[in-house]
Amino acid sequence: MATVILVRHGRSTANVDGVLAGRTPGVLLDDLGREQAERTAQRLAVVPLVEVVSSPIERCVQTARTLLEQQDDLELSLDEALTECDYGRWQGLSLGDLVKEPLWPVVQSQPSAVVFPGGESLAAMQARAVGAIRRRDAEIEAKHGAGAVWAVVSHGDIIKSVLADALGMHLDLFQRLNVGPASISVVRYGAARPDVVSTNTEFGDLTWLRSAAPVADAPVGGGAGREAGRESAGLHDGASSAS
Repeated sequence: MATVILVRHGRSTANVDGVLAGRTPGVLLDDLGREQAERTAQRLAVVPLVEVVSSPIERCVQTARTLLEQQDDLELSLDEALTECDYGRWQGLSLGDLVKEPLWPVVQSQPSAVVFPGGESLAAMQARAVGAIRRRDAEIEAKHGAGAVWAVVSHGDIIKSVLADALGMHLDLFQRLNVGPASISVVRYGAARPDVVSTNTEFGDLTWLRSAAPVADAPVGGGAGREAGRESAGLHDGASSAS
């Protein structure tokens, strides 16, 4: 199976202002957001990505282009299916005001029932995002092989909904997940089930992804972990596989 790396955009000016930006044009990364994107790009520099796909929203494109600066000979692909949720009339409003709306508690406790006024339902958002990622993942594996690693740059609710699907969680539970700015989550889609490798990581070595073998079955008892794979590939502490 191929491996997809889910990257949320770095912190935006709207995040700082407490505004639900949605698809509002002109919302960009702030200084810290650019630093976060650069940190994530450095983490991924050790992984030879075969493709980088982004939501067309500017803050995601900014983040994705920063990732590409650390990769060789890759062009950015945009996918409308990975764009931000259409929050309708909620878009551009402050979170402080939205928390007073009657729909707010439903967003928190029963997202599957939410249709934003004049906008999209969270269920429709999840369906389009999951469908897009699963289709592209299958295409990438067919083209590049089961060891291929690719990255998606998108939005918090999009990534949370994709992770919820991969974890077999009902959409009503997706608010239990946290996806921070410029964080990395890793998923592999197998024939039997998705394998959620990590979620919401901001730091840490990703060298192991260069040699991560496809996994067909879940290891009974938990398995030996990543370090065993790195040792066999000669990547543990820089040592050779011969000893």
